[in-house]
Amino acid sequence: MDRMPKWADVILTPLISLALAFAISALVILAIGESPWAALKIMVNGALGSSYGWGFTLYYTTNFIFTGLAVAVAYHAAMFNIGGEGQAALGGLGVALVCLFIPWPHWTLALLAAMAGGALFGAAWAFIPALLQAKRGSHVVITTIMFNFIAAALLNWVLVVKLRPIGSMDPASATFPAATHLPKLTEIFALFGIAWGRHTPANVTFVIALLACLGVWLLIWRTRLGYEIRAFGKSESAARYAGISPVRIIIVAMLISGGLAGMMAINNVMGEAERLILNNVEGAGFIGIAVALMGRNHPFGVLLAALLFGFLYQGGGELALWTTIPRELIVVIQALVILFTGALDNMVRIPLEAFFMSQRRKT
Repeated sequence: MDRMPKWADVILTPLISLALAFAISALVILAIGESPWAALKIMVNGALGSSYGWGFTLYYTTNFIFTGLAVAVAYHAAMFNIGGEGQAALGGLGVALVCLFIPWPHWTLALLAAMAGGALFGAAWAFIPALLQAKRGSHVVITTIMFNFIAAALLNWVLVVKLRPIGSMDPASATFPAATHLPKLTEIFALFGIAWGRHTPANVTFVIALLACLGVWLLIWRTRLGYEIRAFGKSESAARYAGISPVRIIIVAMLISGGLAGMMAINNVMGEAERLILNNVEGAGFIGIAVALMGRNHPFGVLLAALLFGFLYQGGGELALWTTIPRELIVVIQALVILFTGALDNMVRIPLEAFFMSQRRKT
């Protein structure tokens, strides 16, 4: 028998953890002489109060959906993939190669190829850690951390030595051809006569991210492979007894995870920068860990958690612009959210379980 209802585990526990994180953040804001209420109003208005704010919020949300789903898929197979940063970076290289060296007549064809390129390069970067885990027992946490740094060094070399245009001092590739430029959400709304989100980077990749949520849900809960992944994640010995190959599940789950992380590059490389630049991932791979934890590794939860972190990113930028609160404080708030929804999850969960168990005994 569950110690507490499912809704309490999925909804109530994260909400209480989030409230605690914001309460402590408010105390920090008070300590530096600012008003928490005024700060909250600025963040809400800046991130959600206009179509301009929503445009940036959805752009960040899109990045976090892909990296959050990547962590969630691996987690269901009892693996903690923290290599999303490197996998997304290499996914950007795959997207750039597809866009730069293949002539495309229309962005729709370029988008399909870029999705394949980003996913393939991201999956390839996850393959070696997966193989080491499956064959040698090397812990995937250690290997994916190492591969994040290797990916950064490799991308630096590729941009400076191979992809940088002649005469350019900027460590970045050439701008992608116009036929590969993705339509922004503001252009889509304009087709219906609606002025929305002008001069914002949100683009059609957001729709792909939503479809990715649906696809992961179908994969994990509606397919045989998903059942095998979950069975292996719950008990490796039971999965072996049922004839499920641990080597296959580890490799397949990590390939899917890396592919999802690599697809993030469609948004930031192809959709926003329209070229490959250094540090294009900007920490989204690590934020994906918090997104997956807060979303309970469920695609719908990942979507909501990604929206929250998108709000924090955009609202935090507005906060730094209009107040004396430093931009680093937003990092503190994000860290507190991660702390309470991840490391200190049991601090909320255990009292809630005790409360619901006592209510059952009374009835």
